[in-house]
Amino acid sequence: MNHDAYDNTYIAGILNSVKTIAMVGASPNDVRPSYFVLKYLLAKGFSVLPINPGHAGKQILGQTVYASLAELPHPVDMVDIFRGSAAVPGIVDQVLRLSPLPKAVWMQLGVRHDEAAARAEAAGIKVVMNRCPKIEYGKLSGEIGWTGVNSGVLSSKKPLMRQGFQSFGVRQK
Repeated sequence: MNHDAYDNTYIAGILNSVKTIAMVGASPNDVRPSYFVLKYLLAKGFSVLPINPGHAGKQILGQTVYASLAELPHPVDMVDIFRGSAAVPGIVDQVLRLSPLPKAVWMQLGVRHDEAAARAEAAGIKVVMNRCPKIEYGKLSGEIGWTGVNSGVLSSKKPLMRQGFQSFGVRQK
């Protein structure tokens, strides 16, 4: 797969198919990007399980924090990685030990590791690198256009209302 550019249908397919997300590197600090991405995804109706060994047992936005993926109480559909690229191989090792495997591994903006991505894909897991699910959701749902940002997505279709604050859901192509 070409990880330099993603088709909107690929991204929309992932965002429409996942319901539970493990966020590795979630921070309780409300000025950190992981905090407001966590807050946004919760508002859109996703179940998000924060992973941060330094805050295990505490809560972020009402969600219990876990020390590692191995400690999750139930399976997840996606693992969102908010750690540096050097940490990705170890995280993918943890992902590959999960049963059942998640549908997707998502690496945040600036995070990329092609070898780890290839291992995840070989196991049947979809991979997104150097993208933010909050930005992609906003782009594909049309929300990002509310602030005057060109989403690059044109549609005359009326958005479908879903649960969550101002949640229109992600459009399929």
